[in-house]
Amino acid sequence: MGSAIVWLVNTVIGMAIFFIFARAIVGWLVQFDIINTRNHFVFQVLSMLERVTDPVLRPIQRVVPPLGGIDFSPVVAWLALTVIRILFNVYLAPPLLVLG
Repeated sequence: MGSAIVWLVNTVIGMAIFFIFARAIVGWLVQFDIINTRNHFVFQVLSMLERVTDPVLRPIQRVVPPLGGIDFSPVVAWLALTVIRILFNVYLAPPLLVLG
C-alpha cells in the first residue's frame, strides 16, 4: 500500500510539471503567432491546460509579476514542485515503503 502512495504522489507531481511546461510552450507558440487560438483544437488544448494549471500558477502570478513581459511563474512552480517531490521522497516515502 505504501509503495502505491509513493508512486501516486510522484506521478501526480510529474504530471503537474508536464502540464505546466506544456502550457508554457503552447502559450509561447500562441504569443509568437506560430499557432492560432482561432483553431478549435488549439483553443481546446490551451483551455484544458489553463484549467489544469491555473490552481498552481495563479497564486504564484500574484506574487511574482511578469518581468519584461516574461512570465516566470512556470519556472517558480517547477522549482517548488521539484522541491516538494524531493522532500516527499526523502522524508515521507521511506516510512511509507516500510509499511507496505
